[in-house]
Amino acid sequence: MKLKITLHGVAYEVDVEILDAGEGFPTLPPRPRQRSQAQNGGQAVAPAPLQAGPSPAPAANGGGSNLVASPIAGIIVEIKCKPADVVTQGQILLVIEAMKMKTSIAAPAPGKIKSVPVAVGDNVRESQTLVEFE
Repeated sequence: MKLKITLHGVAYEVDVEILDAGEGFPTLPPRPRQRSQAQNGGQAVAPAPLQAGPSPAPAANGGGSNLVASPIAGIIVEIKCKPADVVTQGQILLVIEAMKMKTSIAAPAPGKIKSVPVAVGDNVRESQTLVEFE
């Protein structure tokens, strides 16, 4: 079957083929349904509340080591700590941007910063050391 589609003022003629079930790309499995009020003894189930704002990504900490590694490849856009700073668990240490999305890297535990071997504008790779604790 041929169709004519206009996109942003430009007309395209396309061939469309209707596939039977099971042909073409696989479909996603159905999502599990939430239980209805009748199945829950007449009580409504409220969905889980959403957190306000983006939550910081957990710091990639190599199994109890004193290093915080990058969970993704990207560019350092902000550094919020320096050597000799004392930080608390969950405190944002730096921000990485990848594909126009910013990811905050948090301290995995309280401690004192020994070194920050990266600078703003640096390209980092996944698993590269970002911060070292004493």
